[in-house]
Amino acid sequence: MEKPLTIAITGGAGFIATALAKRLHAAGHNLVLIDLHKSAAFPESSIIADVTDGPAMTEALKGVDAIYNLAAEHRDDVSPIQKYYDVNVGGAQIIVAAAKANNINHIIFTSTVALYGLEPLNPATGSQEESPPAPFNDYGESKLKAEKILNDWAAEDDEKTLTTIRLVATFGPGNRGNIYTLMNQIARGKFAMIGNGQNRKSIAYLGNVTAFLEHALTFNTGAHLYNYADKPDLVTKDLVRTIRAALGLSGLSPQLPYTIGLLGGMSFDIAAKITGRIFPISAVRIRKFCANTIVNADKLEQTGFTRPFSLEEGLQEMIEAEFPREKAA
Repeated sequence: MEKPLTIAITGGAGFIATALAKRLHAAGHNLVLIDLHKSAAFPESSIIADVTDGPAMTEALKGVDAIYNLAAEHRDDVSPIQKYYDVNVGGAQIIVAAAKANNINHIIFTSTVALYGLEPLNPATGSQEESPPAPFNDYGESKLKAEKILNDWAAEDDEKTLTTIRLVATFGPGNRGNIYTLMNQIARGKFAMIGNGQNRKSIAYLGNVTAFLEHALTFNTGAHLYNYADKPDLVTKDLVRTIRAALGLSGLSPQLPYTIGLLGGMSFDIAAKITGRIFPISAVRIRKFCANTIVNADKLEQTGFTRPFSLEEGLQEMIEAEFPREKAA
């Protein structure tokens, strides 16, 4: 390896950031992990700072060679909505300003495929990097605005390197996103297949995502944009069947028509507003579960990247880590 770099990761105590930090540390790099909380894995490398605090970010990024901007408001149930824009857009503005103040010319940004829309214009190939943006929620809209801020920064001179990676839903041990929710519901016998299950899903395993994020450090100057998804895409029925098999369960779960499932999601939305509680089921999650949420990831193959794991291996590892009793039973 060439000279070790000093690398900052915003959102440094998060799910993807922690796994990325372990890879970068193993490769010999120095870490600066910026978050509202200390990193449990690297407390000595942690700086407590808010990505929306300009002076704090400028101070935290002193002496840094490259920035991974992973800090984001991303859940489906963020309230108030303005938080998406304060953190995702405002944070991007502050990171750019702090990078300029510290003469940092290398940023790697995790964006989202949510900015393409709920369904791809071409269901056969999936959304490509050149597909027109059509965000279906405020998360996607805020990430699109953040991309523009970073692209404007990269265009200022030819010494800058910006890599934007539009991620699909990413799963792995420690994650509590939609894939974990699906696994947990199946493991507890509380899952019912909504719709016919023939829609396809682009998802990604943590070990592959962090490997690609590390690979992105090697890219030349300029602005680079990649979708990230692990291939081949799984049909939802096959995804459910794979999870059930890894849990030692046979066959498929009970099925409900889409309209019934959507009404159920709306009912949970009403209950959430009345009680103030957060439920694992909502109308937007039902729509996302039943949509053909696929993206084209051919472009990243041109970078020479090879995925270390298959999707099946990733699902198996997560189940063994998160549901050992259910698997043993």
